[in-house]
Amino acid sequence: MRMTPVVRDLLIINTAMLVLAWILSPFGIDLINIMGLHYPSSPYFRLYQVVTHMFMHANFIHLLFNMYALWLFGTVLERLWGPKRFLVYYLITGFGAAFLHTAVSWYEIHRFVVAAQAFLSYPDLDHFMRFYSKYPQYFNPRAVSALLSQWELVPHSTQFAQQVIPVIRQAIESKVNIPIVGASGAIFGLLLAFGMLFPDVPLFIIFIPVPIKAKYFVIGYGLLELINGISNIPGDNIAHFAHLGGMIFGYILIKYWDRRGRPRYGGWTMQ
Repeated sequence: MRMTPVVRDLLIINTAMLVLAWILSPFGIDLINIMGLHYPSSPYFRLYQVVTHMFMHANFIHLLFNMYALWLFGTVLERLWGPKRFLVYYLITGFGAAFLHTAVSWYEIHRFVVAAQAFLSYPDLDHFMRFYSKYPQYFNPRAVSALLSQWELVPHSTQFAQQVIPVIRQAIESKVNIPIVGASGAIFGLLLAFGMLFPDVPLFIIFIPVPIKAKYFVIGYGLLELINGISNIPGDNIAHFAHLGGMIFGYILIKYWDRRGRPRYGGWTMQ
């Protein structure tokens, strides 16, 4: 497919930002930390990051998959909607992804901080076990096992708590200060739009030997993201709720346009 102008410009900008991050890294300039979206209470948070995080990527593979999907689905949608409406949709779904991710992060961080503060206020064995049962992923199991074998002998001692307090405080800091980057939220918005506008178009997915209709692929992918987001698997650094945010805001925006009586399919304009 011949590349459309907004898709082309987005590809250039995203690629250029990754290359620029590589160039600046040896000079001690962490562009991902500067332009990635931080949690609002982080000292690294800046309002412009709501926009700039969509144009930053963690690595080449991250960029490659997002830009391939942008070309694949974005080209079709830009031809249908026109450049202006396509760009509006792309940005709004990206903002929606950031909004939902931040909202879910607030809930998760609030629960984590409350549990951590309960232990820090009463750093004994019982309070540590309550915290550890909820958040074991932040500790080395072998180290905890060795620590508990000694701590259980003197359960009310605060001596052993001093070994885990720095770990907990570092975990709080990392949850607040790790930025989110990538165009994935907007890309999932494009995927949702394609599934809504061309529901019966067959998609051929790697490792799946039969074609899948776009509507079923979108529903399945959305459910998978929801399950992975709720599961909160330790070590999973994917912002699943950002993906869902892009899809939700995309759905709302398309329905809003529909209510204004604007046709959606090829041969008509939505500009």
